[in-house]
Amino acid sequence: MGGGRAGGGMTSLLGGNGTAGVSAELVTLLQAGDYEWAAATMRANSAAPLQLASGEPVMAVGGFNGTDGTFTLAQFQEYVAAGRIHYFVAEGSGGGRGMDTSTTDDITTWVTENFTATTVGSTTLYDLTEGN
Repeated sequence: MGGGRAGGGMTSLLGGNGTAGVSAELVTLLQAGDYEWAAATMRANSAAPLQLASGEPVMAVGGFNGTDGTFTLAQFQEYVAAGRIHYFVAEGSGGGRGMDTSTTDDITTWVTENFTATTVGSTTLYDLTEGN
């Protein structure tokens, strides 16, 4: 990661150093293996602390608010089948009022129905390389 004050905006946005709530155990898991994305989660606000703490790439499936629908369920399933994403980090469902979260909700439902949840600290994650 670069030096300087590049993370200053994220620090303010996320509070503290931007990695609050990311346990050392979770960081170790995210740093294990060689994946295009160490994890995927629904929103950039959830991906950022994980990426900052681990130094590993984390996919924000639904963009900033979890409502962008960047990936279809079929595309996400292809990425998982190809072994490109190691973990899925669970979040609460839904976005703000009037926001379309159908794609991210579909992805979350598919993951929770096809993979086993593990809790690390206060974080629930799914190993996308097991089962399916």
